[in-house]
Amino acid sequence: MEKDSKIYIAGHTGMVGSALVRKLKGEGFSNLIFRTSKELDLKDQSAVTAFFKKEKPDYVFLAAAKVGGIKANDTYRADFLYENLMIQNNVIHQSYLGQVKKLLFLGSSCIYPKMAPQPIKEEYLLTGELEPTNEPYAIAKIAGLKLCESYNRQYGCNFISVMPTNLYGPGDNYDPETSHVLPALLRKFHEAKKAMETVGQIAPTSPAVKSIKTRSELVEVWGNGTPRREFLHVDDLAEACFFLMQHYNDTQWLNVGTGKDLSIKDLAEKIKKITGYRGGITWDRSKPDGTPRKVLDISRIRALGWEPKIKLEDGIKMVYKQKFRN
Repeated sequence: MEKDSKIYIAGHTGMVGSALVRKLKGEGFSNLIFRTSKELDLKDQSAVTAFFKKEKPDYVFLAAAKVGGIKANDTYRADFLYENLMIQNNVIHQSYLGQVKKLLFLGSSCIYPKMAPQPIKEEYLLTGELEPTNEPYAIAKIAGLKLCESYNRQYGCNFISVMPTNLYGPGDNYDPETSHVLPALLRKFHEAKKAMETVGQIAPTSPAVKSIKTRSELVEVWGNGTPRREFLHVDDLAEACFFLMQHYNDTQWLNVGTGKDLSIKDLAEKIKKITGYRGGITWDRSKPDGTPRKVLDISRIRALGWEPKIKLEDGIKMVYKQKFRN
């Protein structure tokens, strides 16, 4: 990419898209184009066609997607499949028709089989059954990856795909209904801590004390705490994407992560400590745990010269300060 290249970031208001915008601007790229979902519905084929004909971008980062945690994925299955298929099909096809020099497609580590060997290598794709709770989203992302691969092979396009692990960072979703595990826990522990502080400010005889104490003395977490997950700060992902757009031109999709994981129980304890919450934790074992373990093999991208920089504890501290302590 040249500094004056016209670059379209699809999904620029999301966590990944905004991180890409920060990175590109920080590197001196100023000819950036984007549209909000209200200005351009990426599910609308005719609207996307008109946009590409008018703007004629040189490079595209496809970070737009409908995303959510276990509950959202399992509840809105049709929406996750339909909307993600439409978004990526329209953008990828118009990038081909518009002769975009290079496109980077953001997938997800959930594309891999539920019981894939650990750490997960790129070649494990389509070797087993998917995790049922996020199967529609995973199928959409697999389709996007394969679409990029197929346009490369049939038409000689330069469309690359990256499969990031679980992400967190500025711009994350903290909605209790749709958020992923790390932001959900940050919100739960923070609110329980604030409730506990409120108890100390109310007279012991107040009727409100019992209600607030109930909410503050135990934080409920889904599952049994044993599943293991890997987490990558979104700014590290943006660094990886920028690096690959500059140096990588292969059809083979690449994993992007840290190569390190921890249990949900250990994550909960870490967040409890960072937030300063002094109550207890209870586990709702009636709720799904998801995949038992998911950590990526990142040897391919490491061999190219990229490494993650932000340690998990440091990253969570930064996010907590930005979101809840300003």
